[in-house]
Formats: sequence, C-alpha cells, structure tokens
Amino acid sequence: GSSCVCQPGYRMVSSNGGSSVTCEKCPENTSGVTQDGWNCITCPKGLTSEGKCKCLNNEILVERSIDGILLNEALCIHCNGSEQSFSASDASGNRCVRCEQTFINVSKSCDCSSPNILTGGLCFSASDSLPPKGVATVRFGQLGITLTSAWFLKNLQSSASACWLYSNLTACQALGNMCVMNMNSLSSSSTDACGLFQYIYVNTARLGVVHSIAFWRHNLPWLYYGDQPGLASQVLEANHFPTVFSFKGTDKDVKLQFIAASFDAAGNFLKWQNLEGGILQLCPDTQTKLNAAYAFGTTYQQSCKISVSKILLDFANPIFYDLFLEYNGDSGQQYLWAVPVLNLNLQYSEMFVNQGSNMNNWLLTRRFFLVDTLSGKENDLGKLPRVIRIASKITISIRLVSHTQRGTIYPPLLSIAYTDVLVQNPETQSVMVSFSVSYEMDQSEAQIQTDITLGVLGGLAVLWSLLKTAGWKRRTGSSIIDLQTVLKFLLFYAGDLANVFFVITVGTGIYWLVFFKAQQFVSVLLPLPSQEEDFVTYVACAFSLKALQFLQLLVSQLTIDIFFIDWERPKGKVLKAVEGEGVIKSAAAPVSIWRTYFIANEWNEIQTVRKINPIFQVLAVLFFLEVVGFSNLALMDSSSSLTRSSEGYIAPWSRILRFGVSAALWLAIALLQIIFFSVFYERFVEDKISQFVDLCCMSNVSMFLLSHSCFGYYIHGRSVHGHADTNMEEMNMNLKREAENLCSQRGLLPNTDGQTFQISISRKMRLHYDRIHETLTRKRGPARLLDSSANTFEQSTRAYNTMNKFLSSFIDHV
Repeated sequence: GSSCVCQPGYRMVSSNGGSSVTCEKCPENTSGVTQDGWNCITCPKGLTSEGKCKCLNNEILVERSIDGILLNEALCIHCNGSEQSFSASDASGNRCVRCEQTFINVSKSCDCSSPNILTGGLCFSASDSLPPKGVATVRFGQLGITLTSAWFLKNLQSSASACWLYSNLTACQALGNMCVMNMNSLSSSSTDACGLFQYIYVNTARLGVVHSIAFWRHNLPWLYYGDQPGLASQVLEANHFPTVFSFKGTDKDVKLQFIAASFDAAGNFLKWQNLEGGILQLCPDTQTKLNAAYAFGTTYQQSCKISVSKILLDFANPIFYDLFLEYNGDSGQQYLWAVPVLNLNLQYSEMFVNQGSNMNNWLLTRRFFLVDTLSGKENDLGKLPRVIRIASKITISIRLVSHTQRGTIYPPLLSIAYTDVLVQNPETQSVMVSFSVSYEMDQSEAQIQTDITLGVLGGLAVLWSLLKTAGWKRRTGSSIIDLQTVLKFLLFYAGDLANVFFVITVGTGIYWLVFFKAQQFVSVLLPLPSQEEDFVTYVACAFSLKALQFLQLLVSQLTIDIFFIDWERPKGKVLKAVEGEGVIKSAAAPVSIWRTYFIANEWNEIQTVRKINPIFQVLAVLFFLEVVGFSNLALMDSSSSLTRSSEGYIAPWSRILRFGVSAALWLAIALLQIIFFSVFYERFVEDKISQFVDLCCMSNVSMFLLSHSCFGYYIHGRSVHGHADTNMEEMNMNLKREAENLCSQRGLLPNTDGQTFQISISRKMRLHYDRIHETLTRKRGPARLLDSSANTFEQSTRAYNTMNKFLSSFIDHV
C-alpha cells in the first residue's frame, strides 16, 4: 500500500516514488519488459508471468550491450561448462560463474548427468560410498505430528554426503543443526538427521578429536556427551569449575562470563556473543535487568507472554548456539568451559525410556536454539510454517560444591523445555516463555540436621507435656488416667510441639539470613523454592498446633472461677421495719457493695495488660521492614544492603529469608519492650498489677481465683486497719499510720508483705465450694425464663453471703 508497480506488459514512463508512477503498454512486436521495467524488448524464448524475458536453465539473459545500449532483441547466452571455463548461471540467472567444485570433480563439467547423483546443489559420483538415504522428516512430539520438512528435503542428504566425503565443515555444521531441530533424537532404526550424524560420527574416528574432548570429533559439531548411563553425573560432578567466587572483600568476584558461539541454519559461523546482551531472554526487558541475570548468587526469574506473530517476525531464521563459560587461568590466560545442555524434550533411545529424573540417566547435549521457524515448513520456504518450536523455559542451574569454604561450584547446567505450536492464527496465538538462573546446593545435610533437631526437641516436648499433664492431674485432684487425661495430654503436646516447630523455623530462617548474607567466600546457597516445602510445612504445623493450643487456653480461661471476698464488717446496728409484722427490730448495718464492684471493674480493665505494647510492636516492625529497608535482606541475591535502586533488578523473595527477617525483628523488638517495661517502666512509672493489689488492700477486698478444681491464685486484700468503708479523714489517718509503721504489715502471714499466692485446696474443700456455688449457677439463663420473685433474689444473696463467709473462714483457718 505504499507504492505502485506497472502491470505485466507495461513499462514505466515516469516514477517519482510512492504512487507517482506512469505506465505505458508495450507494442505487440516488443511485448517484453526489461528487468529494470523502463523499456520494452523482444523476447525470443517467451515471457514470465511478470511479463519479462525468460531463458532456459544454464543460460543468462542479456538485454544491453557492454556500453549500456539497449538491444532490439534479448539474448539468451549459454554458459560454457566445458574445461577451463567450468561456468554456470548463478541463482538469479544474471551472470555466468564457476560452477560448484563437486560438479568439476565428478564430471569434469558443470553437468551432473546420470549415473552421477545431484542433491542439494552438489554432485556426487555413483561410485562414491555415500551415507544411507536420509529421511527428511521432523517429529513434533507434543502435537503428535511428523512433517516432511522442505528444508530437510533440500539440504539433508547433500549436507550428510558432503560431510561424509569431504569433511566439509559447513556441511557438517548444517547436518548437526538439522539434528538439533529434530530434538537430538537417538532412534537407532531411523536415518533421520540425527541418525546420519551418528553414522558419520561413528565412522570418522580417524579424523581425531578437538581440544582433547572425546565427544568433539574434528570437523563435526559437538552435539552429545555420549549415551552411557552415569555419564551425566561424571560430567556435572567429577570436576569443579576452576574459579572461586566471593561476595565481599578485595577479591570480590560475582560475575559469570557466559559466551556463546552462534551459527545459522546453513552451518555458517556467525560470531561470538556475550549473554549479557539478553541473547537468551525472549522477553523484552531493560539492559540493567538482563545484566543482573549473571551476577553470581542472584536468583533471576523472568516470564512473559509473546505473540506468535512477533516470534515469526523476530526469528525468521533460527540461530544455533554453543554455550561456554569464560574464566581466567593462573597465568591470566583466558579459557572456555563448555556448558552442558539438558533438553527436556529429548527423544530418548530405548535404553533411556522411563528412567525418571535421576541424573545418572540424563543424556546431555551441547547445541540448542531459541526458536525454530524453519523445520516446520512443508512446501515453499517463503510461506508460513505449519509448526514452530519455541524454547518456552530456559534455566541455568549453578550448584555449589558440598562442604566448600571457597566458593567452588560444579559446571553450570542449561535446561531447556521446548513448546510445539501449530500455527493457525499468528495474531491471536501466544506462548508463555520464561528464563531463570537458579543457585542451589545439596540440602540433604541441612535436612538431616533439621530432622535430628525435630526428633530431639519433639521427644523433650513429650516429656514436658507429660509433666504438665501430671501437674494438671494434681491440680484437679484426680489420680485416675481417663479419656479426659489423654485428651489434655494431646492438647499440651500440641502447644509444646508448636513451640518446637516455631523454634526450628525461626532458627532456620536466621541461619540462612546470617550465613548467606554475611559470607565473604561462598559456602552456602539459599534453598530453591521447591526445596522450601518442608519449611513451609513446619510453619503451617506451628500455626495449626498453636491455634489448637489457643482454643484450649480460651476454654480454660472461660471456665475459671473468680470470687471477691469482702472483709468489711458492719459498723453497729440500724433499726429496720419488718414487713408484714408491723414491728421495728434492730439489724446489722449493711456493708456497701460498691467497693466490690469497683475492684471487679478494675480486674476487667487489666485483663489485656501485656509486657509489650501491641500497636507499637506492629508499627515498629513495619517501620524497620519497609522504611529502614530490612525487607531487602529477604531477596534472593548476595547483597546485604538495606537500600536498592529502583532501576536495578529486584530478585524474587525467599520465603525462608522473609520469615527469618520478620521473626528476628519481631522477637528483638518484643524483647526490648519486655526489658523496658520490666526494668524501667514498671519500676519508675506504673505497675498495674501492683497497683491492683494495693487497691484490693485499700478496699478491704481479697480475690480468690480457681483455675483448676484444686488449684488457683489468691490476692490477699484484707485491710490492716479493719475497715475500708470510711470517710476521707479516717482513710488519710490510716494511710499515715501505715506509712509510719504504726500498724501491722499487709501480708497474709504476720510480719510479712506477701499478698499474692498460688493456692492448693483439698478435694473436700472444693466439694463444699461447689455446693454453695450451685445455687448461683442454677439461676443463670435468659431473664424471661427466670423466676423474678423476691425468694429467688434472696437465695442468690444468701448464697453470696454464705460463699463470702465460707472463704473468709477458710483464709482465717477456721
């Protein structure tokens, strides 16, 4: 839509670009149009569909003389293919060039006639020992489709033959690329691209190897490490990478220098490429983030969705890579370490089928590609492919050598998973792709230590729970082991086991936080997300068991018996009319209930008094995490800085580090608060519990609390002055006498100050307490269902007075 061309049989008269084109029809006697489109000419051998002159094969078209003058009639000049000339027309048919050398070698001409074999533009003698006939098919396993590839049909046999006969480097590279496009299949019964490659590899041992690597045959690309079982573990673990990595200090070295040799599909070497340019990342991203992918110790993750139309546009021709890791030797000489590739789509031979994920059964390869839009074309190479293959998941895994103290790693491993896409509507189709760099170490020893800790602490928790159960039985006054005892033991054990899980998880989080972030030479690496499952399970167990303990504690607190003992005695007598009898009798003066109400209200107010301030605790933790920047310590990279650049790459979170940082901050701030309140605030500002005990003593009210059947607590609040229900003058006088030590001390026992006690009562005393208390518990319920007669209230009042008198007598040892 941006320019115009003339119809066939029309020549251009003028053209100023774009749509400014003027055309004129050619005369009947000169109906052909020249190649440049400006003139008409006679064509002796006919016209093409575009209205231009055509010539036979091995002929070139001549429309002008050597000085540029247009001929009246076009000439078709035959290229001389005989000896000395050995010329043939080029691919465009514009000039005669020397024909391909195989034609000259075989037929001493530019004609590859029978019985010679013409394939892929090359000529081979019928007497040559050629490799087997290749199968030009590509298997797309995910779709269950096998296609006859136009590219393979054109180039497979010629590449294999040229590689076999002449050890042609480009032909061998092209054959290797076709094997890689066929997912390195190892079918021994097939003569596909990989079958031909293996045939040549096995029968060219005479050529020798490259760089003393047994798998790298001279003039052949290095595609496999061999298919012997156990070979993968030798490649990945037998040798250490000869470079030491350190996070800090003058010897800081945190850069992985990956470099790739790139080839096109035809086998031509293109260039060396540094991976920091984002070569392997299909997702668009900033240069800063791309460079961060190869910083040692920094876990990198990137994923996105790419449309098929963009893939077809950006990757019209596949590029093949051989990956290396660059390092410096002791003398400063630069070396390359070959990086093995694990193709997760690899079509194993029969000996590798269903071998699982054991490293010993892996078949490692070398060459890979990102996008293949070539092998899935069935016909015209210029049309859209029927199927494309995309590297949808690329992972570079770096493993730390066990028990290393100097940052030594095993050779890196590149894992690739390909996705086969059946091209239907490229504009609407899309593919999810990801690229990641992960760092891992053998976690088996850490897991064993965790299991040992869990076993030891879990056993101690059993003993501690048995002791708590025995104490609970003693406090309930029961000596029979029944179902309730077993249930109580399980509840105690749930709480203690929750503490065990919590200690283990906090210890694990702080361990990884300290040893990973503070190390200079790399000795530990963080667990991968897949290796954090046990840790997450422990946290979930701690939370669930602690929630169960919380419910049991809540039930226990709801069943506690509390009674406020009023020691106040009536002051004198008052005259009181007896209803119904018409007489006046003297009775004891009533004691005010307001002191007891006041003490009960104060008790309610101190129910939520804690050693820490919850609001300050939450705000302080958030302040240090988000404002100061402690949350940055939970990122999966080697940096221990609290500040991060907004433009730099932000590594993913580690769940273990997040828990460790949060728990460490929470516990540290809570400990500081407890020390502050215990040492300073409660001594010099206020102690609400001590104030409550003082208030009880001033009010002449004691507190009797039974948390178990035969166990509880007692606050002795009996006034040393005998009375608390008095006027201000007498109250001040009493306080003055107490300040001047003119009266006895407040303690329960003579000449002591002890006012708070744990109490243990007999079973007989508890039964007597329950008999008195029963008259109160019977009357609880909705108001509309209760008898509101005076008799009911008299019973409740009588029960209260009885309980008050009973407990007063109990404290007085009556």
